[in-house]
Amino acid sequence: MISIAWVLLSLIGFLGAIQLPPQTVLLDVPALSVLGNDATFRNITTPFNPTNTPTPFFQVWDERFLDILGPNPRVRIIAQGSDAFEFAHEAPIWDPIEDQVFFASANLGPPRGNVNANTTNNDVFVIKLKDVKDIPGPQNITWTKVPINPPVQVVNGGTPFGDKLLFVGNGRGNLPPTVTLVNPRPPFNSTTLLDNFHGRQFNSLDDVRVHPKSKAIFFTDTKYGFFGGFRPEPMVPNQVYRFDPVTREVHVVADNFVMTNGITFSPDGNTAYVSDTGACAGCFDGIYNTTEPSTIYAYDVDPQTQRFLNRRTFLWADTGIPDGFQADSNGNIYASTSDGVQVYDPTGILLGKIFIGSNSANNVFAGNGRMVIMAETKIVLVEFAANGSLVELT
Repeated sequence: MISIAWVLLSLIGFLGAIQLPPQTVLLDVPALSVLGNDATFRNITTPFNPTNTPTPFFQVWDERFLDILGPNPRVRIIAQGSDAFEFAHEAPIWDPIEDQVFFASANLGPPRGNVNANTTNNDVFVIKLKDVKDIPGPQNITWTKVPINPPVQVVNGGTPFGDKLLFVGNGRGNLPPTVTLVNPRPPFNSTTLLDNFHGRQFNSLDDVRVHPKSKAIFFTDTKYGFFGGFRPEPMVPNQVYRFDPVTREVHVVADNFVMTNGITFSPDGNTAYVSDTGACAGCFDGIYNTTEPSTIYAYDVDPQTQRFLNRRTFLWADTGIPDGFQADSNGNIYASTSDGVQVYDPTGILLGKIFIGSNSANNVFAGNGRMVIMAETKIVLVEFAANGSLVELT
């Protein structure tokens, strides 16, 4: 079957009369393979925008990305904050009942080097997508704080779980990292499901997903809290864990990471994806080591034990690190990086980018044809033809 994108590109090439969809730039990838001896090459954290197109826009690396975009894609800023406060950082969860997205800010900054001090927790906010107006250009709709009680310490990862929000927290000072259920409605009460591994505290829980078949909870544990100065010295390796919410049994399913980070599954649950963002181990001190991993690995999920097997490199992000990421209904992966969201097919080929030109830590599908991107000091809404694969709140 010939794709619409192939036909469109053919007409563009031979007739020169058909326009690309709005806000879309088609890169001449073969021409970029040799820049020449006198070219200005970039470093790994500099976004690659060879056309100097104003952001945000869609950058097409492979014609198949046009099928994902559809005929009338749109990308725009819908909320903006102060450059001094990264209010839109991590843990986005879409609530279809109220058409709203919950998300967490970055940690507001502890006294470095004193984890026993009264360090500062981050906040969980909610923004209502029904407040977005159908007008061109950026907007700045409001977001409100969610008074979780008791609070989760430094929320960093989130996903739907039944009719609840499922958050993992970094922990704070000597307060342990946790896996926690939160009521998405007032009084926003929380219930801790797990706060230790056989008596030991975790390091700093980072991201979480629910397996689409078994409904077991999988989460990553890393050392970012220690490097950020708000958690004690790590006691366990950087690992991925499986937690049974019924029996409360927990075990390791993958290890051998520099810095574990994001996690997700293919729509059928047979493949797991985990990012290693070791290149950013020193980011709290302004150090970015480009020789360490900025990598998402793919694994086979064992059908009996659900341990992760047959690790292989799925992608290496060309800009920054692949932090949080999602899969769409066709198994394409949407990885938040330092230039926006990079989109890869199920074999790891870069199809295109939702190019913001600045850092994004996470993203979430908000129903069919919409994605919300956490871009630290702003929130970006994408309208296109893709559909998500996560189970929604019920």
